[in-house]
Amino acid sequence: MRITTLLAFIAALAFSGAAAAHGDSPRKSAPKKPVSTEEKPFGRDGDPSNATRTIKVDMTDKMRFSPGELRIKAGQTIRFEVKNSGKTKHEMVLGTMQELKDHAELMRKHPGMEHDEPYMGHVAPGKTERIVWHFTKTGEFYYACLIPGHFEAGMVGKIVVAR
Repeated sequence: MRITTLLAFIAALAFSGAAAAHGDSPRKSAPKKPVSTEEKPFGRDGDPSNATRTIKVDMTDKMRFSPGELRIKAGQTIRFEVKNSGKTKHEMVLGTMQELKDHAELMRKHPGMEHDEPYMGHVAPGKTERIVWHFTKTGEFYYACLIPGHFEAGMVGKIVVAR
């Protein structure tokens, strides 16, 4: 695939809400991006200075998140501290179940794709990354590891956002 075609493909995915980062570059090493105002079905990028709660999430090589379910109030800005206690790379990607399923399928077809969005954290073994997310809408949303095989093995958690 030519580089310009690949770049156009990746840009189109980013706007569809299905894109996610899967490269080896941790999000923290990139220059600080301004907080995005792009609204997703499950909220938008959160300003760290407005975080009202910190939730620690642990990922393991047993292909599970702990906790496996979260309850959040609509309007809260959450700072997720995502720790990888395993020996293989894991990630936490927020989204609707359909978006996560679509992206998992895309990652099976293109496992080397690299993206970096505010609703995801890619975590090397033994490391911790942060995601800050503003939950603007009520509903049932999810978080998953979309590294090929992990989602399929059940590495999925649920977020219930209520008033």
